[in-house]
Amino acid sequence: MWKCDSKGCDRTSVRSGGECVICDRHLCVKHMVHECPRWQDGEQYDMAARESERIEISRLLESLDLPALLSRASLLRGGITCHSPQPRAYDRLTRSSVMGGMNYHLDIHFSDGVRWLARIRRFNATSPPPDLRDYIMRSEVATLQFLSGTKLPIPRVFDYGLHGQTPVGVGYILMEKLPGKSLRWSLTSAEQRAKIMSQLADIYIELESLSFRNTGSLDQPETDHIGPFARESLTEYIDTQMIPLGPYNGPREYLYSSVELILRLIMNGERYAGREIDAFLIHRFLLDCIPEVLLHYRFDDGRSYLRHADDKGDHLLVDTDFNITGIIDWEWAYTASKSEAFKSPTMLLPVADFYGGKNSIGKDESTFANILENKGNKDLAEIVRNGRLLHRFQFCCGYDFADWDGFLGLFQGLRKALNKDGYLSWEDWKSGALEKYSSDIRLGMLLRRTD
Repeated sequence: MWKCDSKGCDRTSVRSGGECVICDRHLCVKHMVHECPRWQDGEQYDMAARESERIEISRLLESLDLPALLSRASLLRGGITCHSPQPRAYDRLTRSSVMGGMNYHLDIHFSDGVRWLARIRRFNATSPPPDLRDYIMRSEVATLQFLSGTKLPIPRVFDYGLHGQTPVGVGYILMEKLPGKSLRWSLTSAEQRAKIMSQLADIYIELESLSFRNTGSLDQPETDHIGPFARESLTEYIDTQMIPLGPYNGPREYLYSSVELILRLIMNGERYAGREIDAFLIHRFLLDCIPEVLLHYRFDDGRSYLRHADDKGDHLLVDTDFNITGIIDWEWAYTASKSEAFKSPTMLLPVADFYGGKNSIGKDESTFANILENKGNKDLAEIVRNGRLLHRFQFCCGYDFADWDGFLGLFQGLRKALNKDGYLSWEDWKSGALEKYSSDIRLGMLLRRTD
């Protein structure tokens, strides 16, 4: 379990919605709410956050032994020389092209024209602990290696090194740099969307041909072994020991375990600081709903299938003709039952209707289902057409309450889909939930704690 590292404070640190990138530490509830004044002013916070990011990346680049990394890359290619054209300094103007939430990217150019990418793990207050970062990296490597034997356009992995176990000085993955640019789905035309969805259907069909026995994450490079989930939100720490959830034999164990984990973290003060009561009531309700949610896993066949964990569109690389040239960012990838793995990708959701609580599928989802059916896969088409409840449950479980207004629409939509007080306002639903769960000992403890 993490502790607040502010002097004189022994409270449990906040895991989500409470990491202060200004103070560069996991803040406890006390400091998060009362003692970090820069959170009070949005503009001031943004300026300070940018400066904190500059300091973080500068430190990362100082820790990186670039000559050692380039030497390693050259050795792997039989001595062909290489260099990195990027400046060894933080550049805010180009940050979007080199940075993700967990990684910093360096281009590597070989003298014969071949290009690689060095994917370097970032480290800041919002990063998971080192052992979990290493586990996530191993899982990403294992996933990419497994997929390299398929028809999917996946970057090849040439080498990787864990932090503290390599002369490079930082954790890294050396991989193929694929052509194309990240897809911006919202800017595409109807014709371009149809072309992309046809290719996406082929990707779904290929992934359906690859099945596993368990639900979890690939965790051992150069194997197809499924281990626990490689994801911070599905990991807890007990006496400093990392305990990720899984693997599981099916969705029942997975759903119950993931919701119970969130409830434990709420009770420990590690999730939803300042909204503990709301979060507890919501997730206690989600726990009760699992039997009905499981009825929607009717397409399952007892096997598990690989799913990208962040399929909002920019994980796809496309060329100028909207041919998919690559599928990237496979960290957090996991195996899931068929109904979960092949529901529509997030990028196809009708955003306004979805957050507004409407449960009908969108135009893009309908088109995608029709494409799958026309390609001879009626089962996958039906999964796409009937995936709304699973989307809603997944979104509501562990949702970041910083977007409270967005959550209210999602939660009402879930209640409508389940026919459980779907037309009650939040205030009326909460009042009823407080009464319904009044005998729950954990709720009583939270109410006394927050008085």
